[in-house]
Amino acid sequence: ARAPHDALRRAGIVLPAAPGERRPGVLPPATALRSLIQLRQAELLGRSARLEVVSASVDRLAAQLSGGVPEGRTPGIETVRGRAAIAARVQALVASATSELTLLDRPPYTSRDGDGTPAPLGVTELVERGVTVRAVVDREGLDFPGRARELNELADRGVEIRIAADLPTKLIVVDGRISLLPPTDAVDPTASALVVKDTTLHHVLVPLFELVWERAIPIGGDTRGGATAQDREILTLLASGFKDEAIARRLDVHVHTVRRRIKALLLVLDAETRFQAGVQALRRGWLTV
Repeated sequence: ARAPHDALRRAGIVLPAAPGERRPGVLPPATALRSLIQLRQAELLGRSARLEVVSASVDRLAAQLSGGVPEGRTPGIETVRGRAAIAARVQALVASATSELTLLDRPPYTSRDGDGTPAPLGVTELVERGVTVRAVVDREGLDFPGRARELNELADRGVEIRIAADLPTKLIVVDGRISLLPPTDAVDPTASALVVKDTTLHHVLVPLFELVWERAIPIGGDTRGGATAQDREILTLLASGFKDEAIARRLDVHVHTVRRRIKALLLVLDAETRFQAGVQALRRGWLTV
């Protein structure tokens, strides 16, 4: 019992034994839980503050980019101009990854069809050769039909994917040593991107990704336990905050079909609420970190 006792003591629930007593003191449950909640709130506020700091730094970089800083003026920063040149540089950087590739992915997207539909994330070859790939996708990107299904398929192939709302920027980081800030407006033919090699700036960009990653919602996983691809797509959209009607539009089915499937999932997962269903899906590996 020593390990759980030590854990309770560190959490402030169990107090040291009084002089002459062998048994430790115990705080009232309500007091202890309020204390734990306050500690957790303080941690979250601290993380939010750090995220604001790094987001502000990215805003300054974006302002520098939009101002058209000439190449070579800032050491460790290269400006790449034009959609073709940016696409080629992105492809070369992604292909050069040897240990890890991390991405912040948000609209607007550049697509071959010109309708704004995001092109697939071509990163499965990296996973096949042992590169860790982690991506945070903006919730807005799930508005495109089939996007959630595509992301779950990537997760099946080893890509670690999470969903977050209001990503501060697009970002690609290769092996933690070189970063690329794509243009905010991907369809602008005069758009520019920044390739960052400066070590000091990496102390901003890399923590930015990790903070966003920590707060994002994981999706993906395997199909063990009876979850179909459509089940996981529904759970992904639910976890991202989509309503039944929006899910139905993205799946191209009637809303009653979605509601029946959600009701069935609640039964299978032994959950009374959708939140509980999300927790159980995580535990079963249907939506995994």
